[in-house]
Amino acid sequence: MSLGNATDRYGAVAKTFHWITALGIFANLALGFAAEWAPRGTEGEIALKTALFSAHKTVGVAVFFVALLRILWTLAQPKPAPLHPERRTETLTADTVHWLLYGSLVLVPLSGWIGHAASEGFARIWWPFGQSLPLVPKSSELAETAWTLHYVFILVLVASIVLHVAGAVKHHVVDKDATLRRMLPGTTRAASPDGRHGIVLPFVLALAFWGVALAGGAAAGLFSGPEGGESAALEDVDSEWEVQDGTLAIVVQQMGSEVRGEFADWTADIAFTPRDEPGPAGEVTVQIAVPSLTLGSVTSEAKAPAYLAAEEHPTATFAAEILREADRWVADGTVKLKGQEAPVTMPFELTLDGDTAEMRGTAMLDRRNYEVGQSMDSEDTVGFEVGVQVELTAVRASE
Repeated sequence: MSLGNATDRYGAVAKTFHWITALGIFANLALGFAAEWAPRGTEGEIALKTALFSAHKTVGVAVFFVALLRILWTLAQPKPAPLHPERRTETLTADTVHWLLYGSLVLVPLSGWIGHAASEGFARIWWPFGQSLPLVPKSSELAETAWTLHYVFILVLVASIVLHVAGAVKHHVVDKDATLRRMLPGTTRAASPDGRHGIVLPFVLALAFWGVALAGGAAAGLFSGPEGGESAALEDVDSEWEVQDGTLAIVVQQMGSEVRGEFADWTADIAFTPRDEPGPAGEVTVQIAVPSLTLGSVTSEAKAPAYLAAEEHPTATFAAEILREADRWVADGTVKLKGQEAPVTMPFELTLDGDTAEMRGTAMLDRRNYEVGQSMDSEDTVGFEVGVQVELTAVRASE
């Protein structure tokens, strides 16, 4: 069997690419659905779900590179002519479906890969080349858009496969011609001498199909982002020092990797008098809207009852005394979270410039003190310690 194509048959390379790609697509669709439907309650279930998603992502990247090679080979080779060129609608449909398949083979894994690279945490790609992509920042908004595109492109891919398989079966069973046999092992030769494949019109129709799919996804609200629960109504504070800018973040070890998240909604009531000698310098009360947390690809899971229980316990509080020690500043107090309270000490750096203060501090919390992730009784899945990082700029309120 010849390696290359001819106008009346496919070569060995094209056939190999076709069946390897088909096997990869069907296997990865099965892995993706299994991963999506797998429960994530116990530590063992989470480990299995993570492994399924990692396998899905790894196979997806492999399919992406195989698809690129297949498309390059296809473009460099003659395409066997259709057997029934007089059936213009049928031939046009077949050519359009082929463009949809080629495009989907690139768009589906690429959109998933971008979503993975833009996300924090969860299942890793099993390879040694890192988890990021050039020009793709860590961004929950970008990740959400990429995952939505991934979903829409999967629908187009599945529709294209159904049409492609239906066409092959129709040729083989109804028409009883050699269209399907040309792609099977062997040297089947068959084509109409007058047969020609279209290029421009099928390509334009495929683009239009993708456009309709994206418009339909937008109309269905798929691109509006996840519906977040209502954030806790935090009380206004009359603080001596008003926070002008700042971030409140947490850092979690998940599957051995660091995942960083942020709370978008929080307040700080600060009473503070600078001093050079050791001793008390004031107090601070920070209220945090737990539902405002974003934590990469596991945001919804982090707010679930087994973890932060954001719906039942929408507010967390850090109340502490501000102390000047010999060589550092410290906020020494307690964190109340999920109905539990435990002592926490946060050392911090402080820079004062007149009535402006810049603060940067880090504290470590043990999630077990707050009954967070009780089913995770080891650190293999989620680490016990959670880092809390605070950076803010505050200005003394005018009297």
